[in-house]
Amino acid sequence: MLDAAKTIDRTLASACGQSFKQIEIIVVDDGSCDGSLVIAQRHAQADPRIRVLSQPNAGVAAARNRGIAEARGNFIAPLDADDLWKPTKIEHQLAAMADPAVGLTYCWYSIIDADDRVRTDDCRSTAEGNVLEAMAMRNIVGHGSGALIRASALREIGGFDPSLRARGGEGCEDYKVYFCIAERHRFALVRECLVGYRETQANMSSDPRKALRSRDIVVPEFTERHPELEGVFHAGRLRIMRFMLGRAIRMRKPGDAAFLLREMLRSDAVLAVTNLGELAKGLYRSILRTDRAHRTF
Repeated sequence: MLDAAKTIDRTLASACGQSFKQIEIIVVDDGSCDGSLVIAQRHAQADPRIRVLSQPNAGVAAARNRGIAEARGNFIAPLDADDLWKPTKIEHQLAAMADPAVGLTYCWYSIIDADDRVRTDDCRSTAEGNVLEAMAMRNIVGHGSGALIRASALREIGGFDPSLRARGGEGCEDYKVYFCIAERHRFALVRECLVGYRETQANMSSDPRKALRSRDIVVPEFTERHPELEGVFHAGRLRIMRFMLGRAIRMRKPGDAAFLLREMLRSDAVLAVTNLGELAKGLYRSILRTDRAHRTF
């Protein structure tokens, strides 16, 4: 966690409140400067399942890898310091891992604001089993807090890639892990919104230039191994720009919106028009879902 004092209390409460109680909760403080560490230590004093580790700021991949190295269980469930879990998240995902061929289980999620209000539910992905082509199109897990991963599968691929930070391309650490696991293992899906993914200005993925740079670093590594998926990756780049354009519009960031629109048209004008049409329909549907404005996660 890095500077998450406003959210870490609720995040840890959601982890401690899991219906499956036999869990260890490892908090990696990645050089925070805002009181996050004190809050985490207070939770650890109240719940013996929590261990708090502290290190100088090294980035999301290094923090995740530190937690993985310290973990004693057979499964790993990353949780970002600003996201939330429903109480049955781990219980239901563990049930979906009964098949030993499954290396990762994910779930649907709700996009929430700074006050835990649900903006929308994301239930689009239904991909299970061999999900490699679906992962070439987009990150079907959607974020860093939705997966339950077999620890042996994570260690098999070497964990998260800290070199992305060194190459100026932080952002796709989770996507790279998910794709590499999909190359080797089956995925399972729990069809419930069990994660509250907090969409704020501070999200790493809220910087479209950085997010695209990160994707453009990792995808050539994948296409080299899977040249048959090159066209899918191309279409996926337009799709992720459509997603980020919708976010820029919701957050009233005209500069980012203009950048994304130009990049979409430059990359593939035909696909850009198709994606813009889908975006318009999605924005219209979100306007109609006014009943969700008063629901908290």
